[in-house]
Amino acid sequence: MRRFRVTLAATAAALALTACGGGGEPAAQSEQTTAPAQTTVLNVFAAASLKEAFGELEKTFEAANPGVDVTFNFAGSQDLVSQLTEGADADVLATANESTMAKAAEADLVGEQTVFLSNTLTLVTPKGNPAGVTGLDSSLDNARLVVCDTEAPCGKLTKELTGALGITLNPVSAEPNVKDVLGKVTSGEADAGIVYRTDANAAKDQVETIDIQGADQAVNKYPIAQVKATKNAELAQKWISLVLSPEGQSVLERAGFTPAAK
Repeated sequence: MRRFRVTLAATAAALALTACGGGGEPAAQSEQTTAPAQTTVLNVFAAASLKEAFGELEKTFEAANPGVDVTFNFAGSQDLVSQLTEGADADVLATANESTMAKAAEADLVGEQTVFLSNTLTLVTPKGNPAGVTGLDSSLDNARLVVCDTEAPCGKLTKELTGALGITLNPVSAEPNVKDVLGKVTSGEADAGIVYRTDANAAKDQVETIDIQGADQAVNKYPIAQVKATKNAELAQKWISLVLSPEGQSVLERAGFTPAAK
């Protein structure tokens, strides 16, 4: 009988504990978890010379569009179009000249294009100008000059400019994009390089800049367009609108570009 009473007491205690819990699920199970907010990636394919300016605009765009991550692919414009032709995932394309964008349009890769700025060329040397380069003249005879490949917009512009000026160059190498030219100069692998004025500005005190007389005889206009295969058409247009806005044009002008309106 005593054992029976002890068993009843234990059972009653267990029932009391269950009642205190309200008969619900354990606390750990009743807690509701909130799923993390989904991030939308906006893929922007842009000419290498736009890296610094677009990087600044990225902060503005993401602040105005929470949950959006702007991802860039900076390369030579011709390489970007080749990647799109091969099926690369992109939402916006910005090239460093109109002829390369025209190829993308002919392949039905992009929609309407808008020119949003222009750029010119300049000569740069490593800090201190150890080879004593003075311009596109005889001072380059014994200097290691680096230029862009003629397939790249900066290379096509270099060819156009030297043709207009009646100058023949003898570079030691031709690089796929302007950032590679600049890298050869800043690393000391080259004594001089022909780059966009904006790249010289971005390099700041890493290089010496030597103006090219008559550089305005050859100008590259940069177009921007929405990629037809985009799955983020609204966001792509918002990015283009930011680039074309007074705020966007101001950022580009500070980087050394000439806004489309000027």
